[in-house]
Amino acid sequence: MATKLLLIDDETASTSLLAFSLKSDGYEVLTAASGEEGLEIFDRELPDIVITDIRMPGMDGIEVLKKIKERPHPAEVIIITGHGDIENAIDSLKYGASDFINKPVRAENLALALQRAENKLDLQAKLDAYTKDLEQEVETVTHELRMQSNFLEKLIKTSEEGIVATDRIFNVIIYNPAAEHILGYPAKEILHRKKAKDLFSQELMRKYQAKRHDYQKRKKLDHFETHLKNSDGQLVPVRFTGVFLYEEGRIMGSVAFLEDLREIKRLEKEVLMSERLATVGQTVAGMAHGVKNILHGFKGGSYLMEVGFKKNDTEKLKSGWQMIQKNIAHTSELVMDLLTYSKDRNVEYVPCEPNDIAAEVCEALTDTATEHNVRLAEEPDPAIGRVAMDKTSIHTILMNLVSNAVDACILDDIPGKSYAVTVKTLLEEKNMIRFEVVDNGTGMDKEVQDKMFTSFFSTKGHRGTGLGLLVTRKLIEDHDGTIDVFSEVGKGTTFIVKLPFEELKT
Repeated sequence: MATKLLLIDDETASTSLLAFSLKSDGYEVLTAASGEEGLEIFDRELPDIVITDIRMPGMDGIEVLKKIKERPHPAEVIIITGHGDIENAIDSLKYGASDFINKPVRAENLALALQRAENKLDLQAKLDAYTKDLEQEVETVTHELRMQSNFLEKLIKTSEEGIVATDRIFNVIIYNPAAEHILGYPAKEILHRKKAKDLFSQELMRKYQAKRHDYQKRKKLDHFETHLKNSDGQLVPVRFTGVFLYEEGRIMGSVAFLEDLREIKRLEKEVLMSERLATVGQTVAGMAHGVKNILHGFKGGSYLMEVGFKKNDTEKLKSGWQMIQKNIAHTSELVMDLLTYSKDRNVEYVPCEPNDIAAEVCEALTDTATEHNVRLAEEPDPAIGRVAMDKTSIHTILMNLVSNAVDACILDDIPGKSYAVTVKTLLEEKNMIRFEVVDNGTGMDKEVQDKMFTSFFSTKGHRGTGLGLLVTRKLIEDHDGTIDVFSEVGKGTTFIVKLPFEELKT
């Protein structure tokens, strides 16, 4: 379908000539002799691009531009200016004009302006499509997470095993109906009111807590039989196991599983009366255990966290929770990255200390780097003091680059190799500050370097959105800065970002 153009100019002779030329280039052309007529045609025909003279009787080109930008239909506007109108033409850019060209209109200048306008329309259409798809995806993921949450809640409530979960200081935060049945205390008396030590004996707590700091091996407390005192003071036989939950090396809580053995013990006493009953009892117990495992498999097979609960496997339980957290974080990052990329944002020069911003980014990523044996170092230039720059943009730029550098080291994973990421700052001439992020990770070949700033390209597979570097480049360009990349496969990568700053007024 041909691109639809609307020409607005009170000089009908020049308009006719220009319209004839554009039609021969394949455009569908509409014409108007005034701003008022142009807006009527615009509302009726919804053209893609409007070309309007800046000086016209009645409604001038700037007013036409403003009116069009108020309409819901997206269109790009090109301003045609005469001699002496350059200041007004520049002002038109503030109101959303795609471009401006001077009279007399040269074919090559007009072609270039039209190409830029069409590119912007195409990009906006793609962003609208991406945004719509993303909104649908977010809605789908939210629905799935809600279903998963409901599933987990029902699983806990219907579990045949008693489940007692605590926070990091052992306050009880989950206490399911099976636990109520075993211990006799109603949930309203336990939840957020009691600690684990109020339900478990001192000996059991000592055994339980002995595993508290053994998170590096991710060990759980092995199944063992014990007795718990219920609300009536009776000792209830249970099979007990417990696991501690960790996030980034820090304890976030614990989960204890209680299997009620009263019925089993009663049966065991009965089967002791005869060899036959003992044999039958063992068979029934074995079948019951097998059926129970199958039921747990049906209930938990679809979700990794449920598998962790069923098998009392801390690693799977922790991995399942981390998987949920990681999925929530990328979205956010995509949404935020898409919003950052799709929306215009004015650079805000505010007082800040670039060295401090770099230090904050390094501090935020130190735990991740240390966890994967990557040394994260800073080399700040002491000559850089307090200046005016866009603090938010700098933080986002460095966070993207440094986290990518750490990931490049993690993905390399060559035995015996010492990995390091260094963040440098340097004061340069012409009020420029140079930021360098250097790593000795995987490096990139020329093909990857050529694609790194392409929409949705990522070398991280499902862990990356492909928007990080795209947003980084946009923020740098918005800040009137530059970014250069030097990389070699197997040796590492260096990103060099240069951003201008303003002196603070004394």
